[in-house]
Amino acid sequence: MPRSLLVYLTDIVAACDAVERYLAGADVSSYRADDLVRSAVERQLILIGEAVGSLLRARPDVSVRISHARRIVDFRNQLTHNYAAIDDAVVWSIATSEVPVLRQECRVLLAEFEAERETAD
Repeated sequence: MPRSLLVYLTDIVAACDAVERYLAGADVSSYRADDLVRSAVERQLILIGEAVGSLLRARPDVSVRISHARRIVDFRNQLTHNYAAIDDAVVWSIATSEVPVLRQECRVLLAEFEAERETAD
């Protein structure tokens, strides 16, 4: 098991945790009003998209285990290259409804891959 798979999954979980921390106690109005929080959340979503893309290149079979894997990568590309078209309400929705699902999926994968690595050792 290449170490990079564990690193990608760990990075995704850490970024999901960061998004949750940044949004604690916020609602969509306060999110829209705080450019620092918006920037921080968008940065973590970019990191998530990059890590998911790298993970899918390393293990394409994992894509069926991550909900909307291709859309995650596509959204990262939009955040990075088409920032003017970003809708704060869409980012908020993704951050509050999709990120927790992704975090759980990646935690499960991480536990499985770590168990496989331990068995192989």
